[in-house]
Amino acid sequence: MKFSEYAYHRPDYEAFKKEMQRLIQSFKNAKSSVEQYACFEQIMTQQRHLSTMATLSSIRFSINTLDPFYVQENEYWDQQMPLYQQLNHEFQQALLQSPYLEELKQQIPAVYFQLLEYSMKSFDPSIIEELQEENRLTSEYSKLIAQAEVEFDGKTYNLPQLKALTLHNDREFRKRAYDTRMSYFTEHETEFDTIYDQLVHVRDRMAKKMGYENYVELGYYRMNRLDYDETMVANYRKQILEEIVPIANQLYQRQQKRLGYDTLHYYDESFEFTDGNAKPQGSYEEILANGNQMYHELSKETGEFFDYMMEHELLDLVAKKGKDSGGYCTYIEDYQSPFIFSNFNGTSGDIDVLTHEAGHAFQSYQSRWISIPDLNFPTMESCEIHSMSMEFITWPWMELFFKDQADKYRFSHLSSAITFLPYGVLVDHFQHEVYHHVEWDAQQRKACWRTLEKQYLPHKNYEGCDLLERGGWWFQQGHIFASPFYYIDYTLAQVCALQFFKRFDQKDPTAWPDYLHLCQLGGTKSFTELVKEANLTVPFTDGCIHEIATYIANWLNQVDDTKL
Repeated sequence: MKFSEYAYHRPDYEAFKKEMQRLIQSFKNAKSSVEQYACFEQIMTQQRHLSTMATLSSIRFSINTLDPFYVQENEYWDQQMPLYQQLNHEFQQALLQSPYLEELKQQIPAVYFQLLEYSMKSFDPSIIEELQEENRLTSEYSKLIAQAEVEFDGKTYNLPQLKALTLHNDREFRKRAYDTRMSYFTEHETEFDTIYDQLVHVRDRMAKKMGYENYVELGYYRMNRLDYDETMVANYRKQILEEIVPIANQLYQRQQKRLGYDTLHYYDESFEFTDGNAKPQGSYEEILANGNQMYHELSKETGEFFDYMMEHELLDLVAKKGKDSGGYCTYIEDYQSPFIFSNFNGTSGDIDVLTHEAGHAFQSYQSRWISIPDLNFPTMESCEIHSMSMEFITWPWMELFFKDQADKYRFSHLSSAITFLPYGVLVDHFQHEVYHHVEWDAQQRKACWRTLEKQYLPHKNYEGCDLLERGGWWFQQGHIFASPFYYIDYTLAQVCALQFFKRFDQKDPTAWPDYLHLCQLGGTKSFTELVKEANLTVPFTDGCIHEIATYIANWLNQVDDTKL
């Protein structure tokens, strides 16, 4: 079956509820762990089917946010998902109270029970109304971004398309394109501020209802931070500030020198070379064909995976009207199918999608053996190791996509991995401040962002753009709205991916087997356990950031970037 043939139907909540309650009661009445495990498997089947319907609806809505059928279905899931979550909560309570719990732990990965405990700490029926409101508000943000139509030089663009124009070789054109794009955020500033203000307060209410002092603690439970806490994260941010920010600043100085500018302005940052950034060569079809060749040459496993994705039409990659922004990978349980979504726009980011999102998809394809939906993907920071590492593992094939600009791409790609880290921890630090200061108004939040920006990104020069100078850059960062605290994850994974980069760069023969093993484990272990299984150093470890920063800085310093 192809993706278009995957059947969607809206579940009947009352029928699902009746069946779940019957199974939960059977679970409670079971006379042995064997009987309980049989009930457990039946409940997992129910959950896989529910997940399949929710995921199909979500994918098809994101492909076309103007489709009236899936607009309605999206609204249904926004309203009903917390009610389905409540049923799952009832089952989790029964499982954790089972007299056969220790025997069940011999059959079910231990991390699943950790996730259950965190689920119990992050959900209560009393917050269903707030969860529904949160869903409604995040959908409102998505629509505000996805349905943007901006006029520029007589043509209409959506935001991803306009972003591609900000890489133009002509500096004045680039500035106009960037300012035009930012004008959308300025015109809708009140809407963005209002949506976020309401989100902050609804999340704070959730936390207070559940007995937490503020949303930070609840947010960590919701993000399944199984083996690290706020203090460890703060210390990690400090290491990034001390070890990475100076290297990033040097890279921006090299960029300014390469371009021959007196000052690097906000509209120059993404433009790295005088003759333009490395761009993929060839049509969409040729890029996919090159991807096919790359994954077949990389390994037997990746070749089989990519054939599956192509045969089942599990990639939707081209930007079009009404399509949601960004890119993602998800997993359709009943069909054991990963799905990749993105918005190709003719930049190197298109190839990053083909490697990054394919890293996620390859992991879920490798861990299809896992029958528990909560364990198909690991926790968020662990997920990103597979994707970010795949970006580097595929380096030897970049000539297929970039021809004689491949070295330029590689230098830019590795540089961006370093310059991303300070930004990533800035997003995290900002959210900690916001949820510790719920009383702040929109102006105070923007002021906080700008203060932190000067700390982590001191090179920023926003002269000429009022919204950015006032601290409004984060309007563009969807995670801040839709997935609070989901961002430090990318930086932790980046540090792990850079360790894989080092190992592949040094021709370590164990690097690929370790990566494959990591993918096959799926979500059956916690973040630090997975990192150790892959023979990597946990990023929180003192000295880890210094070691990898030194290696990457030396690699970059050996490249004469003025000749790329």
